[in-house]
Amino acid sequence: MKCTVGFRCRLRYAILVQSAYPKIYILFMDETALRQSIPNSVLPYPKGFRNRSKYVFWKAIYPVHGTGRDVLLSLGILHHEGRQNYLMGHLAPGRSMEDFIKYLASQGFLNHFVALKDDDEIVSVRRVVDFEHQYHLRIFRNGEVRGHFEYTPESHPKWHMRKVGQEARRDDFLAALGDWIVPASEDALIQESQPPSVTRILGRNPF
Repeated sequence: MKCTVGFRCRLRYAILVQSAYPKIYILFMDETALRQSIPNSVLPYPKGFRNRSKYVFWKAIYPVHGTGRDVLLSLGILHHEGRQNYLMGHLAPGRSMEDFIKYLASQGFLNHFVALKDDDEIVSVRRVVDFEHQYHLRIFRNGEVRGHFEYTPESHPKWHMRKVGQEARRDDFLAALGDWIVPASEDALIQESQPPSVTRILGRNPF
């Protein structure tokens, strides 16, 4: 019977685990369907006039934020490249991306639709602590899982862009991710040479 509806019909992918473990290659994926399957992350209504003003402002621009961001990127006005720091590990063998995303959602990691997209990123999710703080997790095409704790872009956009207060919080992430990933070894963390992501406006650091 032809499959015409449902998440499994929209999401088409294959994963090949090479002998050079733990690299996982995702051969094909309807990434748009995968991202759309994740509920959007919603910030709680904050205390204080200043934060409430920011909250109202972002609620107003959310519908056009993604389109505006993508237009600026396509025109080269806004430039973003690289991958974030803080490697956590790789998707564990035998685990599907679909089930991993569902598990993350059950742990409060929801679609971070505001975030810029890193190189080869498949999914960006966040678990909100409060209006000002979040755990941000990214998953990449080679199975890498990276994350960090930081200020939300809605509360402190300048600090967020400058990575002020950004921390690995590795123990927190590993506790949440459990056996869904194979944690990066100490040697891998020490030897990691992946440069952090870089964002520029008209070729310059915006802040």
